[in-house]
Amino acid sequence: MRLLGFAALYMGLASFANADPALEALKDGDMRKLVIHATPDAPVDAPFLHEDGSETTLAAWEGQVVVLNFWATWCAPCRKEMPHLSALQEEMGGEDFQVVTVATGRNPPEGMARFLNEIGVDNLPLHRDPRQSLARSAGVLGLPVTVLLDRQGREVARLQGDADWSSESAKAIIAAVIEGAS
Repeated sequence: MRLLGFAALYMGLASFANADPALEALKDGDMRKLVIHATPDAPVDAPFLHEDGSETTLAAWEGQVVVLNFWATWCAPCRKEMPHLSALQEEMGGEDFQVVTVATGRNPPEGMARFLNEIGVDNLPLHRDPRQSLARSAGVLGLPVTVLLDRQGREVARLQGDADWSSESAKAIIAAVIEGAS
């Protein structure tokens, strides 16, 4: 049993050691919680819903770097994090980069709109994943979870819990992925 524990510790340290050192060097503050993968994970293609109820997949953002945030209206840390994601979208959003927010589970559109209105956020999408198919495909086990996707839709890094995504560290990491450092 002890040997199994050492093996798990070694594997965890080995995967950290192989993470992109250029991105690791940019981690500061809340971004220290960001787990950068040694090699990007394959894209997920599970469908989710646009605000108008039509179906989409993450392939719609191929060619752009994406900060994909999973949240819910009942999630207190999400309430704290959303203004940071809004500020990030305001500053960096455009042709090369987008913040894509997806409410997973039971989140009625009117409740989602009320949630964002209460916290003064008006520039983030109201995408929904009511059956949690995207969240399950992406391995989301709790909320909030934010995933950094490269231009091919591959997962470069993941952060469990809330964070200041408008911080200089977050913006530097995202800029490095935009420039192809991952």
